[in-house]
Amino acid sequence: MVRKRNDLCITVPNFFRCPISLDVMKSPVSLCTGVTYDRSSIQRWLDGGNNTCPATMQVLQSKDLVPNHTLQRLIQIWSDSSRTRSPATESTAVNSVTQAEAKSIIQQLKSNLLLPPGSHGENISGFISISLQCMGRLILFAKQSEENSNFLSSGGSELLPALVSNFSKLPMQIQASEKVFQLSYVLFKNHKSALEQQEMIIDDKFVGAMLNFLQLGSREFRISVAKLLKIIANLSSEKRHLLGENDDVYRGLLRLMMSSEWDQEAMESCLSCLLTISMPKKNRLRLVRSGAVVVLSKALDEAELSVGSTEKVLKLLEIVSTCKEGRVEICGNEKCVEAIVKKVLKVSTLATEHSVTILWSLCCLFRDQRAQEAVTKSNGMAKILLLMQSNVSGAVRQMCSDLLKVFRVQSRNSCLSSYDTKTTHIMPF
Repeated sequence: MVRKRNDLCITVPNFFRCPISLDVMKSPVSLCTGVTYDRSSIQRWLDGGNNTCPATMQVLQSKDLVPNHTLQRLIQIWSDSSRTRSPATESTAVNSVTQAEAKSIIQQLKSNLLLPPGSHGENISGFISISLQCMGRLILFAKQSEENSNFLSSGGSELLPALVSNFSKLPMQIQASEKVFQLSYVLFKNHKSALEQQEMIIDDKFVGAMLNFLQLGSREFRISVAKLLKIIANLSSEKRHLLGENDDVYRGLLRLMMSSEWDQEAMESCLSCLLTISMPKKNRLRLVRSGAVVVLSKALDEAELSVGSTEKVLKLLEIVSTCKEGRVEICGNEKCVEAIVKKVLKVSTLATEHSVTILWSLCCLFRDQRAQEAVTKSNGMAKILLLMQSNVSGAVRQMCSDLLKVFRVQSRNSCLSSYDTKTTHIMPF
């Protein structure tokens, strides 16, 4: 395998690469199975609730990670020496691919992938190796020009279901998965029509493979999987239904948002997909049970979000607040209510409208005392009064009026309660 440096291609020993991310390992650690991984990649795998070795699929008797110092020293020596090599000693780059060759490679790859299950015999590793070489050449072809990318989209769009379904069943899926998605994303990222024109077999197995890939590899790779899910969710109501009825889709996207450390690209893809699949009423409970309130609250409170991402987070919380279980979750999270109040008059008109709608749902419809106290504590009343004096829509003005009535009643009851307490203390025996 080779790694590009400037215009050169440097050969990277396979055992220097993490079996999960396929990148050169920075901190190699070994599992009890004897397989070595990069620490960040295997930790992410274990944190995702997995209890098996990704390469061998053996159940782990221990999840201890043992540093592989010998391998780390070898990688360091190799890395130092590769920086000092002259161009003459480097491997030459792979030759470019013509359209005729690309067409032939597509046919070869299609033939391999459409063989009946089990027909690869004992030579599965050879089948995978040939398929990966085909994919690598097609990726190179697409990167040469936009014309090539369009050619590949029109001629190879039906490859995606076959790619994913085959590599979700075969060994070495972790090593192959990133290459699969490199090709898949090249095929479809800008060509929705290619997806719509094909009778693609997007079923539960397909979605399962997507979710498996959503846990693997580099951050860029997992973000590309989220983008592909977003594209699929927007294809048709049938595809939205398929994704929306799978609880693991919600959990996978929410987990990526947090593990990416609120990366803007990841947030945009995950939030857009969640919004699309959460619109039906029956899916809102799935969103709540997947831990959305905790993740969205942290995003509002901790992340430096763009205006668009902030609006999407608030829209999702508004969706959550339309069901009883969602309101209970939000009201039980004081930081979430405070974060919502902070966004009023701070981000955009749309963000303010979403925030007011949520507060109205919690404080007026649900009449939750915890939410009312959190709004008061966050100086929410002052913001509501300011909104009443600004140029807002009739619906927002009405909700602000309802909120003021609720807080006036709350304030009056609080004063009466305080008065009763004082008079009780001074009553003579």
